[in-house]
Amino acid sequence: MTDVEAAARRFVADVWNARREESVYELVTPECPGLGGGTGPDATLAWHRDRRSAFPDLRYKIVDLVAGGDRVAVHWRAAGTQAGRFGPVPPTGQVVSYSGATFLRFDDAGRIVDVWSCNELFQLLQQLGVEMLPPTAGGISGTGA
Repeated sequence: MTDVEAAARRFVADVWNARREESVYELVTPECPGLGGGTGPDATLAWHRDRRSAFPDLRYKIVDLVAGGDRVAVHWRAAGTQAGRFGPVPPTGQVVSYSGATFLRFDDAGRIVDVWSCNELFQLLQQLGVEMLPPTAGGISGTGA
């Protein structure tokens, strides 16, 4: 296992699953963009705290992990129960399960300098009972101008 692979696995185990907030300060550089805006460990923690307030029992499982050079791609699956507000969605008590991928770039010291994630947000919202409707015909402009 490479150093960056081990650091990525530790990031998922410690930060995402075990809530070991001190690990964020060891693993994330101050200039790393946070998922919810801002930079550094505090922005990373803010995003995870927000997600945990909505899904306190949220757990991530690594489905696949690919490491090469200073980069790691993590395909993950998450599951948890919505016990708090998730954006505009009030608590539902609904158990959700969704997948995503997170791409990490590391510096020479093995700390995360960049993170980018994508996930099945629409699937998650549907599981919470959110209806997604297309805009009305009057709201779509076909002029291109």
